[in-house]
Amino acid sequence: MLVAAAVCPSPPLLVPQVAAGAAGELADARTACSDALAVLAAARPDRLVVVGPADEEGLGPHPQGARGTFRGFGVDVDVTLGDGPGARRELPASLAVGAWLLQRVGWSGAPLEGLGVGETLAPERCLAAGREIAATDRRVALLVMGDGSACRTLKAPGYLDERAEGFDAEVGRALAAADTTALAALDAELAHELKAAGRAPWQVLVGAAESAALEGRLLYEDAPYGVGYFVATWA
Repeated sequence: MLVAAAVCPSPPLLVPQVAAGAAGELADARTACSDALAVLAAARPDRLVVVGPADEEGLGPHPQGARGTFRGFGVDVDVTLGDGPGARRELPASLAVGAWLLQRVGWSGAPLEGLGVGETLAPERCLAAGREIAATDRRVALLVMGDGSACRTLKAPGYLDERAEGFDAEVGRALAAADTTALAALDAELAHELKAAGRAPWQVLVGAAESAALEGRLLYEDAPYGVGYFVATWA
């Protein structure tokens, strides 16, 4: 059963070495992520699943010890998803950011595993994946990585789209209220058009949380660089 979840943004810019001179601009987001991870630790889960968007189609599991890197962003920073022998397949960027956040707070609680979710995965498949994660007697927690729209300003990665602000406002409201109905109803096509990479992982969370009766709290909401970032906890 799902006992807690943390929602965090997934840009590699969260890693100070990647952001370089702009590292201070996301300091509040990093602090909020650490606070959210403290909520997961306090829930004392038996298992923590890090869920995030991936370029692959479908669902891609990553075992404890899987490795990720930010060398593609020009910095000599590597991460692992907890302790373990590693795996041949590299973590997608979103899960590498999740692993970095966990290493940053010195996570030493439950065993870890990762799940990469194709950004275009149909909502019903996302919901089913979440239900499968939660379908156990063990206490499960989720760290859900993903961003809102990337179309909030003219300089945003997806340029300005007038629909983006309303989309992000609804996401923020739903995360704050742990509103599974609203998140399940997010339009996958609109999310794709707005480059909202968090849509599929958020809907995995919905599937896991359907019968959990968790309360939501929004810790951070902003749109630096024209991209919607959210930090929330469900516990």
